[in-house]
Amino acid sequence: MPRIAIGSDHAGFELKQHFVGLLTAGGHHVIDLGTHSTEPCDYPEFCAAVGRAVRDGQAEVGIVLGGSGQGEQLAANKVHGVRAALCNDLFTAHVARAHNDANVLSMGARVVGVGLAEEIVSTFLTTACEGGRHTRRVQQVMMIEAEESRMEH
Repeated sequence: MPRIAIGSDHAGFELKQHFVGLLTAGGHHVIDLGTHSTEPCDYPEFCAAVGRAVRDGQAEVGIVLGGSGQGEQLAANKVHGVRAALCNDLFTAHVARAHNDANVLSMGARVVGVGLAEEIVSTFLTTACEGGRHTRRVQQVMMIEAEESRMEH
């Protein structure tokens, strides 16, 4: 079972807590990177921490949660090596893994209910990348990231 890093802002806190319990009970090693309350906070630091945990090999997969999941996805994707996908439905959760080899799942706690969120996480965790032409495309995306990284210096 993959090690999972998880983080949220205040809007995603309750769903994050739900998943920490559910995934831990399911035998996953879960790294909770905050936030640790519903006190208003900014999401970027928590999402970057999840992305870094995945990049550095502390976790194979990350989950970031917020109100819509939009900003959380953007923040996680700023970490080199992260392929965060916003998945508020089952189709995008499947395609994010099967076609894009996403390694971080982003979801909006104000968009999806708990039951659907559980199905999305399950789909994301159990879907493998199909390889083939998809691997080539993921490699092209990662080459763009590398090129842009060189231009920043």
